[in-house]
Order: sequence, then structure tokens, then C-alpha cells
Amino acid sequence: MTTLLLAIIYLSFISLGLPDAVLGSAWPLISGELNTSISNMGIVTIIISAGTIISSLKSDYLIKRIGVHKITTISVATTAVSLLGFGFSCSFLQLCLWAIPYGLGAGSVDAALNNYVAVNFESKHMSWLHCMWGVGATAGPYIMAMALTNNLGFKGGCLIIFAIQAVLTGVIFMSSPVWKAKTIEDTTEQKAPLSIKEIFKINGVPQIAATFFCFSAIEQTTGLWASSYLVYTRGIDPKVAAGFAGIFYLGITVGRGISGFFTMKYTDSQMIRAGSFIMAVGVSVLLLPFGEGFAFLGLMLIGLGSAPVYPCIIHSTPHNFGVENSQAITGVQMATAYTGSMIMPAVFGLIGKHISFWLYPVFIGGMLMGMVVMYEMLLKKVNNR
Repeated sequence: MTTLLLAIIYLSFISLGLPDAVLGSAWPLISGELNTSISNMGIVTIIISAGTIISSLKSDYLIKRIGVHKITTISVATTAVSLLGFGFSCSFLQLCLWAIPYGLGAGSVDAALNNYVAVNFESKHMSWLHCMWGVGATAGPYIMAMALTNNLGFKGGCLIIFAIQAVLTGVIFMSSPVWKAKTIEDTTEQKAPLSIKEIFKINGVPQIAATFFCFSAIEQTTGLWASSYLVYTRGIDPKVAAGFAGIFYLGITVGRGISGFFTMKYTDSQMIRAGSFIMAVGVSVLLLPFGEGFAFLGLMLIGLGSAPVYPCIIHSTPHNFGVENSQAITGVQMATAYTGSMIMPAVFGLIGKHISFWLYPVFIGGMLMGMVVMYEMLLKKVNNR
């Protein structure tokens, strides 16, 4: 039964990742069709991230009220309905309105499943869980590229992904007996919710929050603006660039599949440091002013390097802060991660519009330096404690 439960959780993370890069991959065409500025992708990101921040901070309370399975089912259903709304949107304002439920649906399930796996399973399962997110995030841009190539438009792409999400919602909903029959101890229900003030008083929480902020800024900015960077600075056709945006997510997916095996030998901190180094190499390659091949390689390396960072930080949360605090801190980690996703891609959108999209790899490199510094500060505090 535990194996079947893991399969359902993996499926839920495919569903979580599937719509993540869809709008970003097609934004050069969406902005033209809806007659809106290229930088307005940042506004949509802000709205989505604001919703995820709110639901992440409330995840500890909601999980204790209705449980992990119901949170997962409701969240996947909400994102599916939002994609249906995207598919019928005829204006930028309508996109913004449908972004609200999309964001609210994503936050709680992310915090719930991450902590559940961190507490109950080995590090390899956390890597493979996020590999499944990468499967969804990689598939999304390719589905959108296929829709654009076949003249279905971005609306057609959204409707295709809605249909997939609807099927996944049904599967997760019907898995209720698996969750009820589980024999794994759910430690998330053993302690009353902590306030935000209480959480940030725990030694090391500000540092891990800053680490997540920087990492998510890298991940979201890289994924959302890859297509625009390739179109406006490398002169690549928008339809081709939409598929190229998936290269970054492909790197994450492949990397997490591989890193799951490496976690059997190396510690979480060793995996995070190795990933950071590979990301730095990818940024350096992307800075080189050469052809499509180097852009492809740079995005792939950034994705490969990103692969172990997020799941290993999450998995080490119960160890670093205690199982009794892990759900509350995981919710805060998700919230700060989404804050980075909300603010920094919008900041880069303004930089790209008013200065140059050539600064794309420089921006990513700066966030990477901040992430490394904050994580090393966290390790010092944890070791001292």
C-alpha cells in the first residue's frame, strides 16, 4: 500500500508541474494576441505567486483541518479549472483574474506533499518526487509548442492541459482508500500550528527562507524568460523558442532522476553544493555569445544543477529544525520561495524591457551567489546548534 501511495503522490507532482511553464513558454505570442506588453508576464507571475504565498502560509492549519489527500484533490481541481479559464481568456485582465485561483490551488498541496515525503520517506524519494514535477513542467511547454505548431493557438494549448489535469484530478480523488489505508505515521498532525513570528524565531529560519527566495527566483526567472531571451537576443523563431524553454525543465527532470541515486551515497548538503556548482557553469555557458547550441547547453546545465537543490533542502528540514516544526517551516519555505517567484521574474521583466534581455544570465548568476551565501550561513547555524 505504501508503494501505491507513493505512486499517487508522484502523480500529484506531475499535475503540479504541468501548467507551471505554459504561459511563459508562449508569452511572446500571447502578448501579441492579447495586445499587452511583453513585461506584463511579470504581473501574471505576481498574482499567481501571491496566491501560493497565502495558501502556503495557511497550509499547516488547513492540513490539520482536512488532511493531505483532500488538500491535494482540491488543489489539483482548482488549477484545472484555472487552465480552462486561461483557455477562454480574450484579454490580459481575464488572464489575471484566472491567475488568482491558480495560485491559491498550488500553494497548499506543495507544502503538504513536500513535508509529508520529507518526514516519512528517504531523500531519494524526495528527489524522484520533484523529478515528477519536472516531468510535468517539461511536458507543458512541449504541449504548448505542439498546439502553436498546429495552429491551435495558446488557448488550444491551455485546453489540452486542462483536459489532462481533469483526468489527474479524478485519479487522485478516487485514491482516497489508499490514503485511508496507509500505515505510515502522519507526524504533521501532532503539533498545534505555529505563528509566523514563532517560526522566524527558530534559529536558522531566516537563512533558509532567504535561500529559498533566491533559488526560486533563479528557477522561475530562468523558466519564464528563457523563451523571450532567445527570441529577443538570439533571434530564434518564437515557435522554436517555446520548445527551447522546456530544455531547462528537461535538465531539472533528468537531474532529479539521477540525483535520487546519488542521495543514497551523499548527504543533502553535498548534493546542494554540487548542484550550485553545475548551475554556475551553466550560467557561464549562457553568457557566451555563440549560437543556439550554447544556449541549449547553458539552459540544460542550469536545469541539471537546480535538480538536487530544492528537494534536498526540503528533505533536510526535519533534520535541521525538528519533525515537530517541519510542517510549519515547510509552509514558510514554500511561501518565501513563491515570494522570490513573484518578485524577481517581474523585476527582470522590467530590466529586459528597459535595459536589455542580454542581462538574463547575469541576473540568474547574481541570484545564485545570494543563494549559496545564505545556505552556507544556515549550515553554520545548524552545526553550532
